[in-house]
Amino acid sequence: MAIREIEANNKKFDISYEIINPDREKNIIFLHGWGSNKEVMKVFAPYFRNYKQIYIDMPGFGKSPNSYVLTTQDYAKIIDEFLKALNISKDIVVGHSFGGKVATLLKPKLLVLLASAGIVMPKPFKVKAKIKLFKILKKLGLSKFREFFVSDDVKGMSENMYETFKNVVDEDFSEVFKNYKGDVLIFGGDRDTAVPPQAVKKQGELFKNKIIMLNGNHYFFLEENNRKTIQKEIEKLLNFKN
Repeated sequence: MAIREIEANNKKFDISYEIINPDREKNIIFLHGWGSNKEVMKVFAPYFRNYKQIYIDMPGFGKSPNSYVLTTQDYAKIIDEFLKALNISKDIVVGHSFGGKVATLLKPKLLVLLASAGIVMPKPFKVKAKIKLFKILKKLGLSKFREFFVSDDVKGMSENMYETFKNVVDEDFSEVFKNYKGDVLIFGGDRDTAVPPQAVKKQGELFKNKIIMLNGNHYFFLEENNRKTIQKEIEKLLNFKN
């Protein structure tokens, strides 16, 4: 593990990262989802031995601190500046969940989405009621009860990361996906409730690309057979392009 200080939008960030197979020519960059870290993505390490693998903790996660309120665009700018600082070309960027939105904004040569966020789905009645109740309590000056209402994704996080979460959680990336011009592979889990199959199907329509549904939940790539499939599909597309 290493730390690299970079500057983006006049703010400084210490980015924790790890590089595997540093002598390889082509790069594959892995971006984790919200509330996760680079260690989760390192399950891919044995599968791409012919690539320089770059695993990154995005600001506010893992060992990369963050003191600011950020947007998805900020995250993309930070990661872009980080890659420039290390002279790493964006040959392949693999993004899971929130990391999928960041990966899309980076515009790599090959974009690989694993249960990417970015399609806004209708909220269940229970969630809508919870949000409405908290807004009422907030107006009454009882926002100190926030911990009882916030999503599990931000429990225990700092105020700035809570505000960052609010910036990104219901972000509609439909136009970004629709206008994307590069090569893309889209994977989803058939039992995913965070990014359900309907959302993955919509992504395929917007990207005008086929989707590949795999057996599993939001973290379907933790299953060995699914990782093998992801590797196979990436290599098949790259061989076709070459």
